[in-house]
Amino acid sequence: MAKTLQRHRILTNSLKTSILDFFELTKARLAISVVFSALAGYLIAIDNINSNTIFLLVIGGYCMVGSSNIFNQIIEKDSDAVMNRTKNRPIPSGRTSVSSAFSIAVLLTIIGVIALYRINPYTALFGSISIFIYACIYTPLKIKTPLSVFVGAIPGAIPFMLGWVAARNEFGIEAITLFSIQFFWQFPHFWALGWILHDDYKKAGINLLPTKKKDRSSAFQTVLYTIWMIMICMLPVSGLTGELRLSIFSAFFIGVIGIVMLFFSISLYKKMTTQSAKKLFSASVVCLTLVQIIFVIDKYFIWN
Repeated sequence: MAKTLQRHRILTNSLKTSILDFFELTKARLAISVVFSALAGYLIAIDNINSNTIFLLVIGGYCMVGSSNIFNQIIEKDSDAVMNRTKNRPIPSGRTSVSSAFSIAVLLTIIGVIALYRINPYTALFGSISIFIYACIYTPLKIKTPLSVFVGAIPGAIPFMLGWVAARNEFGIEAITLFSIQFFWQFPHFWALGWILHDDYKKAGINLLPTKKKDRSSAFQTVLYTIWMIMICMLPVSGLTGELRLSIFSAFFIGVIGIVMLFFSISLYKKMTTQSAKKLFSASVVCLTLVQIIFVIDKYFIWN
């Protein structure tokens, strides 16, 4: 009886570890935030919500992001092993072999492409482009040049746009605008992260900051790109973005949110401290989420 209970405990702990490792490999929190962006884009675009499309977008989106993250960790296994933040991840710690991780990534890619293709071919195409750029271009570039952030911002900006494409089966000015919002948002977001983890990244030969230093020039660029993001968020008010519209009422609240993020960007420029970078990083996550929610609310409660 005691041996049976012990075996049961071992199996339970092993299963729990495997599940936790899967979530860590796929970076579950990041993947969920990406799926949220895609759903926001879908809800902004659609008039009659299709639960089947939402299901496919959630499954396909998570699988595509998850596979990208696993490919990223396979490629960066050596650099992850020397960084405090990443050395306990499943691959560098030895809990998951490279071959097992690769098999999981391939399987998730196949499931993701099939799920997104069932929505429409454009959605599958952009999802595939996202994986390719993230794993095959952005990841190898990280140890070579800070310009990798610009490359990485492309797949990072696709999810918001992907939701629109999933709903409309077309790529126009509306999708480009949603892409641009998240594209410019990523620079203050990732430069804040690069500032916070500068020393840890340095161990692995990675530098995300535009000047490779925690200096005023790098901090100034976070301010500049925050301003660009705010301006693009306001663009739908002008009527120049096709069917993507935004009321003056909602634009006011998005403007306030943008100013809050700008405040933290300027704070980093003035203080140039790790603490101010942490505040900007946290503010950027909250601000993007609120902007996407406001766009959705504006669609259903003001324009409808």
